[in-house]
Formats: sequence, structure tokens, C-alpha cells
Amino acid sequence: MRLGVLDVGSNTVHLLVVDAHPGARPLPAYSHKAELRLAELLDADGAIREDGVERLVAHIAEARQVAEDKGVEEVLPFATSAIREAPNGERVLARVADETGTTLTVLSGEDEARLTFLAARRWFGWSAGRLLVLDIGGGSLEVAYGMDEDPDAAISLPLGAGRLTASALPGDPPGPEDVRALRKHVRAEIARTVAEFARLGTPDHVVGTSKTFKQLARIAGAARSAEGVYVPRHLGRSALEQWVPRLAGMTTRERATLPGVSPGRAGQLLAGALVAEAAMDLLGVDELEICPWALREGVILRRLDHMA
Repeated sequence: MRLGVLDVGSNTVHLLVVDAHPGARPLPAYSHKAELRLAELLDADGAIREDGVERLVAHIAEARQVAEDKGVEEVLPFATSAIREAPNGERVLARVADETGTTLTVLSGEDEARLTFLAARRWFGWSAGRLLVLDIGGGSLEVAYGMDEDPDAAISLPLGAGRLTASALPGDPPGPEDVRALRKHVRAEIARTVAEFARLGTPDHVVGTSKTFKQLARIAGAARSAEGVYVPRHLGRSALEQWVPRLAGMTTRERATLPGVSPGRAGQLLAGALVAEAAMDLLGVDELEICPWALREGVILRRLDHMA
């Protein structure tokens, strides 16, 4: 059957269409994205502004039409931190439902971490052993660890690349004091969680998912996306540490010229790099492998499991 997963995140409204059935690998059939950048469309209290709600409704309506055009039998719509944490989130959800007929399921941060972990486990298989999975989104950082398909520990922290860029990195490029203050904040937040994972032992395999990790790996020398999803891609902490000060000194336009960095993501790449560097350092990770699957695939896999 043809399934669609509609991901309303902090950066984009992304419809992924796959051909799938229980017991088989979901095959991507079509991808439709619209830039949203909700982190830039909030008022002083963190509520989504009217123009942001209008853009959200329009993008979701467009995605639903695309799903219909592509023959999708079932759409799995969900939202993450941008709506989950907005003071007017319930009103936004109601308006989306009224105007588009779409009822968004709002995932908790722990749900995001667990579903992303499931996707990574299925991608790498049981032979990967104890997995540590890191995911940097627009609004939050998810970390999960475990031996099985359901992790033993899963957390979510408000350290998304888009959120931090909007709240802590004014200027283009940002000033050194702002970068230093954000680095201190990010490390303090992550450090509070280290003990929870350290007690579980050293992972056998460390995985990074999300666009942020993919772009950081690419500028550090990983293979181009055109070479296919089965080409192993890695990100080393030493290479990342060399790139962080370089990114801090670049303007958004300069970052957009780097290999694999899209203009829409260039502005938040520095914040994402600071989070990635801190997480790898504090969790004792020297190198991680990029996983092509993440939250959207986890949602699809969980739905297929229930069908089975």
C-alpha cells in the first residue's frame, strides 16, 4: 500500500510518500517539502504568530493535495516541538483540523527519540549491538540508547538548531560572546543527562540522524547524497571541532556555499554544530555514522508493525 507521513516540524512541512507493507522495507516514492521555519514566526511569549498559522495551514493543505495526487491511501500526520511547546498550540491544531481536515498527532519529545531509535535499529540491524542515537532537529535534540527496538533511555532537550539560532545567535556572523554563551548553555543542558546514559555502558555503535548531522558530515568530507543511501558516511569529533570556529566566522551566505548545505539551513548550521560537538564530547563519542532513516521512517515502521 502507499502511505504518506506528514511531518510538521520547526523547519519544514514534509510529506514523505512510501510504498510499504508489513515485513518489507518502505520504498520512498515521492517527497514534498515546504519551508516553514516556525522558530522565526513566534511572538515574545513563544506563541505562533498569525502569519505563521496561515503559512502552516496553507502548507498542510498543499501537502494533503499532493498526497491525494500521488495515490496515498493513508496519511500519518504528526507535529513535533514547534507546536508542542507553543502556548497557542491547541488553537493552532484546531484551526488546522477545521481548515484542512487534518488532525495532527503531537509527539512528545520522548516519542520522537523512541521512534527515531526504532528507525535506526531497523536500518543497522541487530548486529549493531548497543545503539546510541543522536538527532538534532529544528526545535530539539533527541538522544536514545538501547539494545532492543525500544530504547532503555530516551530524552529530548530544547536544543534544536532553529530554536537556538533564533533565540541566541543574532548577527550575521554572530558575535564571539554570543557564540561562547550559547556553547556554555548547550553544554550545561547536555551535561545534566550524561549520567543517565553512562550507567548503561559504552555503546557498540553511535548514530547521528537529521539534516544537521548529514550536512556536518558532508562538509567534513562524507560522500555526496547523489552517491546513494547505502554508502557509509561518518562524522568525526576532531573534524567537527575544526569546523565549529570556521562556521562561527562565516556569514549565512558563505555557509550556503559549503558542500551539501542548503540556503534554507545555512543560517542554523552553526547552532547545530555546537550541539553536535557538545553531545559527542560529553557522551564520549569520537565518531558516529549517519543514518538515512529518522523520525518519519520510525512513524511508518510503527504503523506497519500495527498493521501486521
